[in-house]
Amino acid sequence: MKTLIGASQRNTARGVCVALAVCLAGGATAADISIFSSGAPAGVEKVLAAQFTRESGHRVVFTVANPALIQQKLSVGEVPDIVILPAPIIDALAKTGVLRPASRVELARVGVGLVVREGAPLPDVSTVDAVRTTLLHARSIVIPDPAGGGRTGAALARMMTQMGIADAVKPKLTLMQAIAGGVELVAKGEVELGIFNISEILPVKGVTLAGALPPALQSYIVFAAAIHAGSTSVAVAEDYIKLLSAPAAREHWRAGGLESMAPGS
Repeated sequence: MKTLIGASQRNTARGVCVALAVCLAGGATAADISIFSSGAPAGVEKVLAAQFTRESGHRVVFTVANPALIQQKLSVGEVPDIVILPAPIIDALAKTGVLRPASRVELARVGVGLVVREGAPLPDVSTVDAVRTTLLHARSIVIPDPAGGGRTGAALARMMTQMGIADAVKPKLTLMQAIAGGVELVAKGEVELGIFNISEILPVKGVTLAGALPPALQSYIVFAAAIHAGSTSVAVAEDYIKLLSAPAAREHWRAGGLESMAPGS
């Protein structure tokens, strides 16, 4: 009886060791990667991250913020695996050695559109004169804060100055980034209309995209990705960037309100 019990215990112990070895091996092959990203492309990135996790087992963890805050985080030594920001900022960070220059890939670009509450009449935004009239007649307008560190707010401030309506529109303005709830103000009816990156308008319930700004007023932002010089999961990060930039990702970018930069897009 003692011999049988001993054998049973040895077999059980051996089974536990095998199971533990399998678990450890699985843990060794799976690696989380962290992303610092601007708000505009983040929705599509998260959709593709879910696909990436299903296919590879690697989880993707996001920090979404405006470019100024992300640059501040990087300046104090925070080390994500991937940074996704407007291309000029990525280039500047690569030049200073924060990012790996050879890993830089352009992903997508986004334009700016005008948003109203769902069910509201759609204003005309087809021409410069139509946009000028719409903004002058609006009771209230929300745009990203030009001083908030993003590019869209600053571009819109310049646009209003160039159209000669900055002083007339200023009393009507609420300054709030989309990721801080700017589009939601329109959905709630607290502000009549807003002007934001199209990709930040589409995911919000209770609003309607009236249209993109006309070419003469349009301000595109090209977003690029690059791997941090301190990343310890370079191979996994490269695989995720390949997924984001692949021709197969075009429809995801289009559905999210952006235009893929992949060849043939």
